[in-house]
Amino acid sequence: MHDELPFQLYSAQQVRDLDAQLIAGGLPGLELMRRAAAAAWRSLRHGWPHAGALCVLAGGGNNAGDGYLVAALARKAGWQARVWHLADPTGLQGDAALAHAEALAAGVDIQPWRADAPLEGLVVDALLGTGLKGAAREPYAAAIERINASELPVVSIDLPSGLDADTGAAAGPLVRADLTITFIGLKLGLFTGKGPDHVGSLVFEPLMEEPQNPAHATAQRLAPGNLPRLARRPLNAHKGQYGHLLVIGGDEGTGGAAIMTSEAALRCGAGMLSLATRPSNVTAVLARRPEVMVAGVHSSFAVLELAKKADVLAVGPGLGQGAWGKALASAAATLDAVQVWDADALNLLAAGVVQAPRGPWVMTPHPGEAARLLEVSIKDIEADRPGSARELARRYGGVALLKGFGTLIAHPDGRMALCGEGHPAMATGGLGDILTGIIAALLGQGLAPFEAACLGAWLHGRAGAELGRQGRGLAASDLPPVARQLLEELQPCLN
Repeated sequence: MHDELPFQLYSAQQVRDLDAQLIAGGLPGLELMRRAAAAAWRSLRHGWPHAGALCVLAGGGNNAGDGYLVAALARKAGWQARVWHLADPTGLQGDAALAHAEALAAGVDIQPWRADAPLEGLVVDALLGTGLKGAAREPYAAAIERINASELPVVSIDLPSGLDADTGAAAGPLVRADLTITFIGLKLGLFTGKGPDHVGSLVFEPLMEEPQNPAHATAQRLAPGNLPRLARRPLNAHKGQYGHLLVIGGDEGTGGAAIMTSEAALRCGAGMLSLATRPSNVTAVLARRPEVMVAGVHSSFAVLELAKKADVLAVGPGLGQGAWGKALASAAATLDAVQVWDADALNLLAAGVVQAPRGPWVMTPHPGEAARLLEVSIKDIEADRPGSARELARRYGGVALLKGFGTLIAHPDGRMALCGEGHPAMATGGLGDILTGIIAALLGQGLAPFEAACLGAWLHGRAGAELGRQGRGLAASDLPPVARQLLEELQPCLN
């Protein structure tokens, strides 16, 4: 489970500020650019040692300067090197202009971009860098389309052109890279939204002997080395120490969701578990999971009675949006116990028919549920996933876990974490019910809501990634045993 990338994720402006600090501290900007180009050259040469030719598509800023210097290094190494420029090099300023001059002196073939420009060998994307906001305009949009249609290996410098470094969104065409080399600090947009599907292999180069980072990263990337930790259990441990969970859900026809949540909570260490569900589900629960103390309930009064013994509530799996589900969610919202809300509980909240829990809680919406909660479109959510997660946490006063590849966990106080684990095979029903159970179990064992959501998201995503290696056909019920094993490998139960 070794992970060499830094944990800190930054905004484009934070990285620009650090770049400026380095220059102000005596490191010339051209030297930084040369280091970036050298790192890019090492990485692409390692990946394609026998390519022998590359063409750089260069824009008009420092990202283009990096590209010119890569071309110069390739030419000096005996490769064929050509730059197609989309911005007139005579308009380049500062270090980018000096980089262009070095490429000319090295004998690089530098030509203005045209619609029929041939692309050969490796394609180096040095078009836009981190400064892009909105969609790439022409001729950049057409050049990006040409890159993607070329079927050649593509290396992006700093980030794929067309990608928003802060949000992971792309308002227009976006380069699909095979390799991205990014510098100084990891940008949040590389890890969420459209970023993970377009970055390819990611190489990080700090460009300094002793990496320095701004005091406050915009987010923390979750990895084995920085996950929240559960305490090891003493030999005289007993079930009462690790949480009594109450799962509330399972309307007529959707009892399986509540069963899966219960099973996931048990597999991840819950001490005791009760389930309030429709009476018609009781037999199925007892047959599938006899460890669950199941109660068939008709009213909110019965739920309030069951909740008197509970430390943690998991509300929403298979709950439905009818009168029964509304009554149970409304009752749960009045309680002080820490809670996890998902699925129909969130839909009822978005519809305004129930209130948010008054105590500490975690919400786990997918983009559609998030859109309803914020009264915007799914497109709006995906256009700014980090901003959406923060707004959910701020507006509703709980920890918001916005699902999707590059899951984001936001605290109302501004903290944010990102989980980059997962697999396309997880695109199947029931996975959210498993996540709810995992988080509830971690809450019952003493983790605070933000920490439980972080560890839960990682266990859930990593379990899905490991199962996904087998390909399509992953079932949600496959996850709990794997999540249990991962938790034991990372954080053993016993000293």
